[in-house]
Amino acid sequence: MNAQRPQQKQGHLVRKATEITLVRENLRLVKQLYPALAQRDLRTLRDLTRAHRLSILQGEILCIDGKWYVTHAGLLRIALRARCFGIRTTLQERQSDPLAGRWVFRATVFKSRRSKGFVGYGDADPFNTSLLVRGAEMRVAETRAVNRALRKAYGIGLCSVEELGSFSAPQMPVATGPHSNGHRGANGSSNGQPRLRDQLCLLIRQHDLDPTLVKAYAADFCGTAALRDASRDLVESFITQLATAAKKDRDALICKLNSYSQPVEAKL
Repeated sequence: MNAQRPQQKQGHLVRKATEITLVRENLRLVKQLYPALAQRDLRTLRDLTRAHRLSILQGEILCIDGKWYVTHAGLLRIALRARCFGIRTTLQERQSDPLAGRWVFRATVFKSRRSKGFVGYGDADPFNTSLLVRGAEMRVAETRAVNRALRKAYGIGLCSVEELGSFSAPQMPVATGPHSNGHRGANGSSNGQPRLRDQLCLLIRQHDLDPTLVKAYAADFCGTAALRDASRDLVESFITQLATAAKKDRDALICKLNSYSQPVEAKL
């Protein structure tokens, strides 16, 4: 027993030193990536780092619009450290509609061999995911289910970024481009209003438009190779234009969108 105490004390000191190093690394990095964060947000980050040992550098925690979110990678890291026994996912066929691109999954996390399991559900369809993950709704739904189950199992109060309605792959902030006029990225929201991506998805749903054609039309309207490269002002203008056209003459808008469809090559 006496021989174990020094080892336990040494292990505690190592973990404490690792925690302090991680806190310093996260604070240093977050000040570079999010220079406008308030002191209360930095204190929140410090508390989260100490509680869950999540790393910004490893993409395990993100700050979006001044709020902290855990990522799928971060939740898996927490489960790994806690020696999670296993995770089981099941497609909910009755609630899913493959033709409409709607998928629902049930995930169960077993913390130990005798655990009864912690259950979480996740759903995804073209209207609650971003254009960036179009076609991958099934995988998004499974990830959301796993995240919710993991958060229940390990008492994680943070929402995961993959559960957001405008989910996209986690990205680090980038410097403001020369065409952004000082505004945030086209998909961001700096004033508490709904994200532009969510507004666009809502329009697509309301007027039953083809998301792929709308995306191509938007890129052409903004004069960029991809919609994500456009400034916020241009995307806002496009959304206004799209909403007006859809209400005024939907048939004309459909013809306009069809002009962006890729021609099918004739087979010889």
